[in-house]
Amino acid sequence: MKALFWRDLKLILLSQTSLLTGPLFFIAIIIITPFTLGTDSNTLSRIGPGILWLSALLAGLLNLNKLFQTDCDDGNLDQLILFGQRKNLTLIVFIKCLAHWAGTMLPLIFITPIAAFMLHLDTLITFTTILTLLCGTPAFIFIGAIGAALATSLSHNTMLIFIIILPWTIPILIFGVTAAIAPITSKVFFLSCSRFSVCFFTLFWSF
Repeated sequence: MKALFWRDLKLILLSQTSLLTGPLFFIAIIIITPFTLGTDSNTLSRIGPGILWLSALLAGLLNLNKLFQTDCDDGNLDQLILFGQRKNLTLIVFIKCLAHWAGTMLPLIFITPIAAFMLHLDTLITFTTILTLLCGTPAFIFIGAIGAALATSLSHNTMLIFIIILPWTIPILIFGVTAAIAPITSKVFFLSCSRFSVCFFTLFWSF
């Protein structure tokens, strides 16, 4: 399984399209946002965590169509089913989703401090946003795997995956943003912790 993880991660990192599309799209949304909402720092800092979460969601879904496509094209999926690996399919899908998250979503989290600076977020909100993204973005990939599996046999299936997956990601988006802005709201501490926990355990619920 380690070999499968590193194989999939290496394929993503060696593909310039998969590696660059997500971060560039992520940064593009952050750059365009001030032009539509104004450059007032108070406004941007108030809605900044929501913008970061939405940008991460949209950027992460861009390459989901390739999650199973390579294995389908070269016959690996058929071999796994034919040669008695059906019992291990759940673990295989988990490893592939984890590798896909590490190759596509983790780079977005690495550049989140830069994006947060562009949105005038303070250090505390930036830190909590990064933590919630670390906990919540894997759930995007696991839920997205459903759409990727359904659309594997179709060409130009990116839009179909968006249509299938977006409604199911809304609860994660709500909990994640609420947990990220908890330090600047008047909510009680234990409520903030509970929302953060919900964001974290959504990962296991989605799988």
